[in-house]
Amino acid sequence: MKIVLQKYIADSGHCSRRQAEELIRNKKVVVNGKTSELGMKVDDRDKIQVNNKNIAAQKEKVYIILNKPRGYTCTNRKFTGEKNVFDLVNTPRPAAAPLKRGIETRLFVVGRLDKDSRGLVLLTNDGDLSLKMTHPRYGHEKEYIITISNFKFLISKQFINELILKLKKGVDIGEGDGVVKVKDAKYLGDNKFKIILTEGKKRQIRRMFKAIGCEIEDLVRVRIGRIELGNLAQGKFKKIKI
Repeated sequence: MKIVLQKYIADSGHCSRRQAEELIRNKKVVVNGKTSELGMKVDDRDKIQVNNKNIAAQKEKVYIILNKPRGYTCTNRKFTGEKNVFDLVNTPRPAAAPLKRGIETRLFVVGRLDKDSRGLVLLTNDGDLSLKMTHPRYGHEKEYIITISNFKFLISKQFINELILKLKKGVDIGEGDGVVKVKDAKYLGDNKFKIILTEGKKRQIRRMFKAIGCEIEDLVRVRIGRIELGNLAQGKFKKIKI
């Protein structure tokens, strides 16, 4: 059965569906020798090339959760001397290679974390899942536990309530991103907050707190949608079913 081209590319594990759409728009995808169009339908009988490389849909969907340590990047690009989450599962990016536990496929990251943050990331070859987990229109929650380093001046319950209200109503983080807000925020005590987002600009939580005069000492993501980090040790990963 034929499916839309961007879904086929995502199913191959080459990239997410959103990235596949951009590749098609930028004339980087060729089907049966002709430049493709967004929305055209294909199947395994068609010859599909992305950036002059043949691709084919992968039959097995792979889902791996990883507890990312601080200091690791979440990217398929490789830079000399840089520690990358793919190093923890022993596979280069983006080429296919065996993983430590007998998994062989091309993976990409769903739900990136910046280098200074840690916690839950999902590695998969399922482009459709990537779109559903990251696009704001699906409203998937991402839950974080953060620790504030300069929290000593927040001495009153009223001040904490006002800070949480600002986060919920919206904070201007600048750089063209304008006003953003959290879905929920709760003070946990001991300088810690629980923050829930349904969308995420680059380093959004850090930028929001900085805009209201607070610096984040530690940021840990503990949940993406219904996928939880649980007690998975830092730097470890495991294959899951979805």
